[in-house]
Amino acid sequence: MADLEFFFDPGCPWAWVTSRWVAEVSNLRNYEVSWKFISLSMINTDKGYKPGDDYHKMMHIFGLKALRVASAARASAGNDAVAKFYTAIGTTIHVEKNREGIDTDVHKYLTDVLQRHSLPIEWANSFEDETHTAVIRYETDLALSRTGKDVGTPILTFKPGQPNEGSFFGPVISKSPRGDEALKLWDAVEMIATTSGVAELKRSLRSPLDFS
Repeated sequence: MADLEFFFDPGCPWAWVTSRWVAEVSNLRNYEVSWKFISLSMINTDKGYKPGDDYHKMMHIFGLKALRVASAARASAGNDAVAKFYTAIGTTIHVEKNREGIDTDVHKYLTDVLQRHSLPIEWANSFEDETHTAVIRYETDLALSRTGKDVGTPILTFKPGQPNEGSFFGPVISKSPRGDEALKLWDAVEMIATTSGVAELKRSLRSPLDFS
């Protein structure tokens, strides 16, 4: 059984930073992470986009297409394949800031990402496959059923399937901590998430994103 379920949209830079923290702790403590899907396109289409949200809408649409590829990767090769694909696409978009083609030739963009990271290029063929859309919708609804609907990504579920299972949106962090700092943050967030009755802990001030 996984120690954590991590719901992500590949286009979200904040989820990417949090995922690198999760990967760090997973390596340090030999934790198992189950990588699951949440679509910002589905969430915001349901709510309705605001005028001027063209860039975010474009990234969300791309995120849904990339999630279909992630779903194909899982169907083909399991959870580890999702982790590898997320690392590949996240590194390309957020660290390398290579976004050329994500709104014009998505198939080529995804194929190039897969090829450069030595992953099966045939996964890219699934970016419009509606059978994967159903999986993504199910997991998006599952994530929101655990936190409430007025949130985004990432959503983390600690101790899934256990009596003290707990879920939260976040943590939203601008830079991924390493080593002992990563472990301290994990222990704090896990304690909050699995404590009955805790609903929200938030501040709106954010430091600039740092992908290093």
